[in-house]
Amino acid sequence: MTSVPDYLAVRGARADADGITDFGNPAGEWAAAATGAVVADASSTGVLVVEGADAAAFLHGQLSSDVKRLARGDGVWTSYNSPKGRMLATAFIYRPDAGPEDRFEALVAADLAEAVRKRLAMFVLRSKVAIADDTPAWVRLGVGGPGATDAVAKAFGRAPPSGGAVTHDGTRIVRLPDGRFLVLVQVANAPTVFDALARVAVPAGAPVWTWLGIRSGVPMVTAATQDRFVAQTANWDAIGGVDFHKGCYPGQEIVARTQYLGRLKERLFAYATASCPPAPGSRLFGPPFGDQPCGTVVNAAPDPGGGARFLAVVQVDAAGGPLAVGAPDGPTATQEPLPYAIPAPGEARGRVRL
Repeated sequence: MTSVPDYLAVRGARADADGITDFGNPAGEWAAAATGAVVADASSTGVLVVEGADAAAFLHGQLSSDVKRLARGDGVWTSYNSPKGRMLATAFIYRPDAGPEDRFEALVAADLAEAVRKRLAMFVLRSKVAIADDTPAWVRLGVGGPGATDAVAKAFGRAPPSGGAVTHDGTRIVRLPDGRFLVLVQVANAPTVFDALARVAVPAGAPVWTWLGIRSGVPMVTAATQDRFVAQTANWDAIGGVDFHKGCYPGQEIVARTQYLGRLKERLFAYATASCPPAPGSRLFGPPFGDQPCGTVVNAAPDPGGGARFLAVVQVDAAGGPLAVGAPDGPTATQEPLPYAIPAPGEARGRVRL
């Protein structure tokens, strides 16, 4: 059982081993996420800090996006890949608008933050770069729903533009390109900031935050799905997480070859099922593949209408039909629309702003 901070306990927060489950009114939380605004537990997100005189050049040579072009207050989706082009982490990286000029912060899955830090540190060599897992220093809150922008503006006086980050009294407010916000609060200030957000948004548990991510169609690679997907199969090209004109980085040759020479056999799709949420890494089955798996669950969450929604990387030839979850005779899943277009083979793949 996760310990609930006092300032959340008085608001009715309940928790399990995975974090805050709800604030005593799950139905109201889901309704606010769909029609208004929520402030949710986003502790599934970790924070890496990379700083130093060579930080921009170092990150530019390690990540799939053009980090050198980021001005202060700007951010971009990116990925950290293996030499074989498989995603070791998905991230949103930004250059804070306050603090040292050569500081970058990356939002990654919390269960990967320390492992990614260690791997990146192996390649620093003589570069003037320091890398830290800064997750424990921040309380991570997610603000989402159709009214999220208004809620953030009311709580902090302004909301950053899409893909931007602003600092307000030591609190980072990061607006993801899909419309969600990550609010990083210094631990000592967490009660004050949470109360300010709770006055303009409904407090919600971690499942609601995960559900909003699934609705956005943006996958988060976690420990369960690390080193499984080439960026394009996770639709990272569709949301602007790959720059095909920058220089080399780990896996760049595979990513480029996939883009220009091969037809993608797999893509990320959204699904709904009447059963409970499948665990990340669960396999999917369907025609014409018979007993052979044809897909892998990336993220899943309960659905307010019952059952669950999830994102999965699936063989294109099987994606449109009903799939079975976990086994060939497992619960049925049906495809749901994504909020963005998937590039057709051969189509120019630019950046998508939602």
